[in-house]
Amino acid sequence: MTVRKKPLVVVTRKLPDSVETRMRELFDARLNLDDTPMTAEQLAEAVRTADVLVPTVTDHITDEIMNQPDKRLKLIANFGNGVDNIDVPAAMARGIMVTNTPKVLTEDTADMTMALILAVPRRMIEGAQLLPSGGEWAGWSPTWMLGHRIGGKRLGIIGMGRIGQAVARRARAFGLQIHYHNRRQVPTQIAEELGATYWDSLDQMLARMDIISVNCPHTPGTYHLLSARRLKLIRKDAYIVNTARGEVIDEDALIKLLEAGEIGGAALDVYEHEPAVNPKLVRLAKAGKITLMPHMGSATIEGRVEMGEKVIINIHTFLDGHKPPDRVLPSML
Repeated sequence: MTVRKKPLVVVTRKLPDSVETRMRELFDARLNLDDTPMTAEQLAEAVRTADVLVPTVTDHITDEIMNQPDKRLKLIANFGNGVDNIDVPAAMARGIMVTNTPKVLTEDTADMTMALILAVPRRMIEGAQLLPSGGEWAGWSPTWMLGHRIGGKRLGIIGMGRIGQAVARRARAFGLQIHYHNRRQVPTQIAEELGATYWDSLDQMLARMDIISVNCPHTPGTYHLLSARRLKLIRKDAYIVNTARGEVIDEDALIKLLEAGEIGGAALDVYEHEPAVNPKLVRLAKAGKITLMPHMGSATIEGRVEMGEKVIINIHTFLDGHKPPDRVLPSML
């Protein structure tokens, strides 16, 4: 009797234990137990030897990496919602299918976004750091560490997809007025439910908002969507929160505005050259002009396990000869 050989699945980063255990049961899973990011050479080797590659946002799967004459790879099952780390058209051209893990991290990311929308105007991070760092505090004072209330303020959401809408629901409960810019208007029923006002012109919306939340994906069309020119349109007392992708904002231009006091403040969970963080941003954070988070927007145990379960379903479905439920096509980007 011939024993069917399990497909080789290469996983690029450490995943939750329950996910890795299940992968070992189903596949010949090559895991990354020490969580050290794989090099381009190691990724290329995986393309040559593995049936399935499971990368994350930190792994850049380029056309060059996939251009292996003796490649074995047939599926890239991305552990993540976005696929900007993968050259999807190149993968398709080389006969490699791509899947992702959508609809899993919406609520987690929206929670973090709302937390930052609250934290920046109210200077929560500054306050939380004062006592542990040994800062002087003489007690309560009527004029000390004053921030701004958010009730009644205008929130401009850039990208009104699942996460943008989830942010809007939370923000409305805090009394914020909801405005948004998107490639297309959301259905009337959703707009009415959220009390959301659509702006066809991003420029006009930016100039009138108190808080701006970036919730759009990173695509060629959204690279530096908030350019130096557009950032200058933002009011001097307004705030920017970005929990989407760092490449959407011209980081150097944002730094210059913050240094000059031309913008009220910002909170970033993602960075243009991640994992590198511009030292100027760190200095601004120490001065209380910006809040920096280490890409924690979707970092919940529940979310990571659900992502892993979706990856396994996509792999299993593909290997059974069926269309995976979360296939990504170039036309979808």
